[in-house]
Amino acid sequence: MYNVERAIIMAAGLGNRMRPITDTIPKPLIKINGKPMIEKMIEQLIEEDITDITVVVGYLKEQFDYLKEKYKVNIIINPYYETCNNISSLYVAKNQLDKNVIILDGDQMINNRIATEKPFERSGYNAVWTENRTDEWLMTVQDDNVISCSRTGGEKGWQLFSISRWTKEDGEKLEKYLDVEFIQNQNRQIYWDDVAMFCHFDDFCLGIKEMMDGDVTEVDSIAELVLVDKSYEKYI
Repeated sequence: MYNVERAIIMAAGLGNRMRPITDTIPKPLIKINGKPMIEKMIEQLIEEDITDITVVVGYLKEQFDYLKEKYKVNIIINPYYETCNNISSLYVAKNQLDKNVIILDGDQMINNRIATEKPFERSGYNAVWTENRTDEWLMTVQDDNVISCSRTGGEKGWQLFSISRWTKEDGEKLEKYLDVEFIQNQNRQIYWDDVAMFCHFDDFCLGIKEMMDGDVTEVDSIAELVLVDKSYEKYI
């Protein structure tokens, strides 16, 4: 059994699907029921005694500065955020992968502490079983091992959520392969998750952290934002 020692929160993106709200505010700082999404996430991590927290920022980066004082987090600036996918965010934070780490997208609502709890048995993603068709990434798990993943979704599988834990050993592999893909191969339009899940899948032995539907709410559009906070109905 391992314990998370550090958290990395991805918060550099443009949030194009949330415009016009994100014209003036980064997506992770959008308030839901009065509190920015990323603050609720940071507070949840601190409740789990995960206090070594790094936030990777890019778009409207100055708006995140107050988090350094309020929560004592570290800030890393991603200079590639406008032209590259989020592989660039983990690339600039790759030196943070030298401990057991949890990596999260900053635009999620954590509704159950199981989503961020410290203990974990092996590297892998939080996941929810789904019987019905989904367009989200869907993993096939056999004997507790992830044996494949579909980018285009499917049915009767484990839906991947953007919360994952990595042992120090696997973090060092991620750091190495981030260099390979981002620098050597100039593979800059992929998600960082592609590195272990597709580009170098055979070098990792991934499991899952099982959750229930509703433990985490991903807010990817204004319509989804309205579902959790009716005050945004004016943007529909």
